[in-house]
Amino acid sequence: MNDAHEHSMPATNPPEADPTLATAPVVVAASDLSRTVHLGDQALEILNGVSFEIRRGESVAIVGASGSGKSTLLGLLAGLDRPTRGDVELAGQSLAQLDEDGLAGLRASQVGFVFQAFHLLTGMTALENVMLPLELLGDTGAEAKARDWLQRVGLGERLEHSPRQLSGGEQQRVAIARAFVTRPAVLFADEPTGNLDTATGKQIADLLFELNAGGTTTLVLVTHDLELAQRCERTLTLDAGRLVNPDSHA
Repeated sequence: MNDAHEHSMPATNPPEADPTLATAPVVVAASDLSRTVHLGDQALEILNGVSFEIRRGESVAIVGASGSGKSTLLGLLAGLDRPTRGDVELAGQSLAQLDEDGLAGLRASQVGFVFQAFHLLTGMTALENVMLPLELLGDTGAEAKARDWLQRVGLGERLEHSPRQLSGGEQQRVAIARAFVTRPAVLFADEPTGNLDTATGKQIADLLFELNAGGTTTLVLVTHDLELAQRCERTLTLDAGRLVNPDSHA
């Protein structure tokens, strides 16, 4: 399908810094976060000594040149990978203190994900894709909540369509509904507009910021798009695995 048939979303202005964020609880805290991988007899340092805090409700962009460690950092923050040194506290939990089952449980209840490649299950309808994380949590109201979120993202008429029957922008809307349906403490987005044309990418960005502004979910996104990054309240810049501006605000 052509993205020109997308449901249009109202444009939103860049968010202004909310003075109440200074007193909001810290939802993500990275402490001396480092990641080294070994290639043969050589050690490749991907991240080195990264420390910062993100408070509930913030929108934060992680930027940097290709290879600077952005996606690696996102994976560590979400507990998808383990650091070589340091720790992450996510929603008050030290990730270093959790085993794999504990990490999976924390992600299921506290974290939402939106990826560049959508990662929808092609054998399921849009509705079933959004219901899935709720069903994994044993939520008996999964279908009603999934229908509500698909309505919010403008896909109330596409519930029974499979991902193959949806445009790229529509697939990303399904992914966003799936990410928000559990009302996570943090939504991690890795290049969420990277596979979309400019106009559709702007609609998806508008939607992400609109949903972030309308609730307590914290938005943390990795992007190479500086225009998208500037819409966030704060930007963290990585340079060769080091954080160069931990206290920078938009």
